[in-house]
Amino acid sequence: MRQDNIPNFIWFLAGVGVGAAAGMMLAPRSGAETRQMLSRGAGEASSYVTAHGQDYMECGRELYDKGRLLADEAAEMFEEGRRMMEKTDAAEASS
Repeated sequence: MRQDNIPNFIWFLAGVGVGAAAGMMLAPRSGAETRQMLSRGAGEASSYVTAHGQDYMECGRELYDKGRLLADEAAEMFEEGRRMMEKTDAAEASS
């Protein structure tokens, strides 16, 4: 995530939290029903994260590795270009 998007994301999360709190305060359910619903939702979220978290971690690792390879290849290409320029400069200087 780009640095200039972080404050926007924080404000978004704050808005989600305020909206959720207002929704619970104004909901037509009793407190016990609301707590039971939240508990059930938290359990489902926990199960989802447990089931899919490893997949997301592996995907993240793969993306990191691909990015690392691209960065290494770009560095090699840069060095090759630098060496070629040095050879060209040396050939021009000797002529």
